[in-house]
Amino acid sequence: MALFKRTMPGDLPRPFRPRVTTQAMNAMHQVLDRRNALWYAVALGLRNVKPLNTAFTQVEHLVKGRLFGCRMCGQCALPVTAYACPMTCPKQLRNGPCGGVAPDGSCEVYPRMRCVWLMAYERADEAGRVGDLRRLQRPIDQRKWGQSSWVNYWLGEDEGLWTTEDQLGDLDQEPLLLGIRGKGPHSA
Repeated sequence: MALFKRTMPGDLPRPFRPRVTTQAMNAMHQVLDRRNALWYAVALGLRNVKPLNTAFTQVEHLVKGRLFGCRMCGQCALPVTAYACPMTCPKQLRNGPCGGVAPDGSCEVYPRMRCVWLMAYERADEAGRVGDLRRLQRPIDQRKWGQSSWVNYWLGEDEGLWTTEDQLGDLDQEPLLLGIRGKGPHSA
């Protein structure tokens, strides 16, 4: 059962610039890795004790909302988008920018704001992780809105949200669309 409504008046998706570095979050993600049996046990405990699960999810919403503009989709893509949340795209696109991004990188819907996907590219480039943006983001399960993505992650309920390393192909060749900022195949 979702703890938060998917959208509320005045709470429509808007591009959000993350307030923490990709490197710091990658380090934190290593500590909270699901392969650690402790986190699986924590997730089971949270799932089985509703008041604890509710409190944990509310804290997650507060923290991730302030750091990433998190909308609590319950199936977090932050690790493969350089911690720029794709759900803050007004069109909620999970696989790259729409065709309406302006030449200056502004959002089609909110022209005074930078496209969240360009922020993701810039952050991934800075962290040496542009290849992660080639991963296909599968559609999310709409029934998970409002759930803790950490609990879902630790329990393995978000498996298959994006393509794996072996499904990416040759990462030595950047896709043509990533030839921005003078670093791609079309730069002079």
